[in-house]
Amino acid sequence: MTRNYKMIVSYDGSRYYGWEHQPNTDLTIQGKLEQVLTRMIYGEQYQPRDMASFPITVIGAGRTDAGVHARAMTANVLLDTDKSEDEIRRYMNQYLPEDISINELKLCGDRFHSRYKASGKTYRYSCWYSEQKPVFERKYVSVLTKHPDLQAMRQAASCLLGEHDFKCFCGNSKMRKSTVRKIDTVEITENGPYIRFYFHGTGFLQNQIRIMTGTLLEVGFGKRRPESLADLMTSRDRTKAGVTMEAKGLCLMKVDYD
Repeated sequence: MTRNYKMIVSYDGSRYYGWEHQPNTDLTIQGKLEQVLTRMIYGEQYQPRDMASFPITVIGAGRTDAGVHARAMTANVLLDTDKSEDEIRRYMNQYLPEDISINELKLCGDRFHSRYKASGKTYRYSCWYSEQKPVFERKYVSVLTKHPDLQAMRQAASCLLGEHDFKCFCGNSKMRKSTVRKIDTVEITENGPYIRFYFHGTGFLQNQIRIMTGTLLEVGFGKRRPESLADLMTSRDRTKAGVTMEAKGLCLMKVDYD
């Protein structure tokens, strides 16, 4: 009997080409998950046509880009197996690479869909400012060469709250769908060498958080005024926004469901 399973996945995205599987590489998070589940259901002898043709499809709540990490990506998958939830989770963790972990796995309703049922997501972007190099943290932070003005960045971040057209922060210039999104909270914290940006909203455009972070840092470095973000969003012009920050500083922290 085929049943729907919900899972919470953590991964270090450093060596992967993003969440979504691709035909010419097995270095995607979705591909690794489907590869292990296919082995569990069909045995080691099963050989897919390519890395995007597994008979099992794992649906993620979002499609993180190459190099982006996740603390708690929610996913779901339909499986026909007699194994218990704990047996499936243990099997997956046994055969998955060490940089991917199944933290939770449980049965869920047939109608649950990790992407379409999601009501919100929380992302964190991590920066590092210190005289000491981030030797052990280097894969997860973007290094700053000077200290930004946190208060100015917080003032600018208030312009991002609410429902707006965020086209100026979209990395996909060919996007034809609506670029209107809603951001509920933006929090900027400092703890030792870490300067972190937390964004919570219903959904985000491609590279949106990395571009918003780059723009806020320009405010922090005095390159633009905090109140200028309102005019920037009105312009809908990507070329007027800040740089796209490195992927390695971005991490999906949580996916919400009603």
